Amino acid sequence: MLSRVANSIYWMNRYIERAENYARFMSVNFNLALDLPPTVSQQWEPLLIATADNFLFYQHYSEPTRENVIEFMTFDKRNPNSIVSCLNYARENARTIRETISKEMWERINQLYLMVRDSAPNHAEWSQTRMQDFLTEIRDGTQLFYGIIDSTITRNEAWHFGRLGRFLERADKTSRFLDVKYFTLFPEEDEGSTLDLMIWSAVLKSVSAYNMHRQQYRTLTPQGIVEFLLLDKLFPRAVAHSIRQAELSLYEIGGQNPGNGYTNPAEKAMSKLRAELEFTEVADIFKDGLHQYLDRFQIRANAVGAAIFETYFDLKPVEN
Repeated sequence: MLSRVANSIYWMNRYIERAENYARFMSVNFNLALDLPPTVSQQWEPLLIATADNFLFYQHYSEPTRENVIEFMTFDKRNPNSIVSCLNYARENARTIRETISKEMWERINQLYLMVRDSAPNHAEWSQTRMQDFLTEIRDGTQLFYGIIDSTITRNEAWHFGRLGRFLERADKTSRFLDVKYFTLFPEEDEGSTLDLMIWSAVLKSVSAYNMHRQQYRTLTPQGIVEFLLLDKLFPRAVAHSIRQAELSLYEIGGQNPGNGYTNPAEKAMSKLRAELEFTEVADIFKDGLHQYLDRFQIRANAVGAAIFETYFDLKPVEN
């Protein structure tokens, strides 16, 4: 497969996953607003800090109000990570490889982008309920896109490059969902308090993990929620599961069996990250500090992405 085509498929999936997760990020605060007591004000700046968009935000906006954050993270084309920007980049990548993807994939990604773009001029008049419905439409649209991929694409290199991008992006963003909790500051700071558990519950709901977590754990505790979202090997949005799936696709691309060891820097970096997650216990995470652990993970996940780029996409011409 041409590196250009592989790169477009990889990033098309990463951008689609990023758009979905940004919709989920804003759902954190919307879910929380439903449960917070009226004396406690909502906070929107933690979303910007957790996604590392805060520096760019303050170049264009003076205050992190709900309206400003929603505008910046959803409709602002000056933000390369906004939902409309991500869907535009995904659509452009899809357009350049239309001969490789299915007709149904192109139609869905085109419809999703146009839906978001055409909603931009009118969103300022929306109620909170209408905005939540809009974010749900984005999540449903991206999940439909993944369903179309799984039912219309041959399980070849292209499919695995797509899975690789999707799961690597998902692992990074799930870690950032947990980091939102670290940057959220409320008057009541005792761990295990009612307000504390409300925030944790909002994080679970925003990654569609609340019901699966309750099936596995008898009570809501920070340790149980972190263990489920970081270390669970079976839940599809958990970090450990996502990294494992990305690793399997990476080795399929190279035609290798993970049990036989790595053969290139990308496989080495991915397998080291997967092994660290596999042998980590939740007590170790809280001993070192959850935010510190997540920060290290995000740096290593970025290093994996860089190794994938250098191995498969940054191909230099052979010198004679």
